[in-house]
Amino acid sequence: MLSQAVEDYIKKIYTLQGSGSVSTTELARALNVASASVTNMVKRLAQMKMVEYESYKGVRLTRAGEKIALEIIRHHRLLETYLKEVLGYSWDKMHEDAERLEHHISEEFEEKIDAMLGYPTHDPHGHPIPTRDLKIAEADTLPLANAESGQAVVIHHLSDTDPKMLHHLEELGLMPKTLVDVVEKAPFKGPITLRVGDRENVIGYEIATHIFVTES
Repeated sequence: MLSQAVEDYIKKIYTLQGSGSVSTTELARALNVASASVTNMVKRLAQMKMVEYESYKGVRLTRAGEKIALEIIRHHRLLETYLKEVLGYSWDKMHEDAERLEHHISEEFEEKIDAMLGYPTHDPHGHPIPTRDLKIAEADTLPLANAESGQAVVIHHLSDTDPKMLHHLEELGLMPKTLVDVVEKAPFKGPITLRVGDRENVIGYEIATHIFVTES
């Protein structure tokens, strides 16, 4: 059985690696820990065959490590969906409690939540939930900040880094699966005017970089 610290490292490497590798410096910054601690843990993970690691070349999960990461992410996103949609949690409490619980639920508990929720494919942020056989469907998206004036887009997912921003977007109706018309983009990274139904909203360029969309 893996420790919570090991699982946290594996999940963070997965979210950062993309199609490449992650530097220990980047990992230390993301986890807010000392670089020496990251190096020690990465070496331990390499011994466990969870990562491939070479000094100065970064770290990348092995297939075994990816399976562990996807299992933790599945737990986390199912829990967030349950806490938000069934128990009415706020964005910040939802994330905090899911972070704690993701390490401790059984497979039976996971399956019961999944069935009760109707086998959801995405969490409240719009992120895909890995399937029971640990497949994950990634979509081709772009930040709303990169959409063009006059373009109609559908919100696919939101960045989950700032609960206050998520609350603000929820108040504006800018949630996943929402159709949005880009009315106007001010130059030089200025405000962006959006239409949702018969309502217009103006958001800042920075916020728009945290909203990911697909073409309608």
